[in-house]
Amino acid sequence: GAYFECMHELKLIVDLFYQGGLSYMNYSVSDTAEYGGYVSGPRVIDDYVKEAMEQILAEIQDGSFATQWILENQAERPSFNRMREMEQSHQIEVVGKKLRGMMPWLKKK
Repeated sequence: GAYFECMHELKLIVDLFYQGGLSYMNYSVSDTAEYGGYVSGPRVIDDYVKEAMEQILAEIQDGSFATQWILENQAERPSFNRMREMEQSHQIEVVGKKLRGMMPWLKKK
């Protein structure tokens, strides 16, 4: 149940957001979900998260992210490949593959 809610309902939420913005998405979900966003959202996206996002943006703007990525590629991507492999073998991917196999409405890849 949690996998389905997190991974498959995400498309619905993104589509609503794309169609009409944050207010439309909030209006379109249940009042309970909307309320949860109002009272819980600030506890998730707090000052620490905002500061981290600002730091990441600064790294993109000053070129240090690009430099890091160029060096990673020059070294044949050891960190990138390791992180990709870890993500592909993560439990959510294993469970997701099994559950998607039980969803005939999804196109096979």
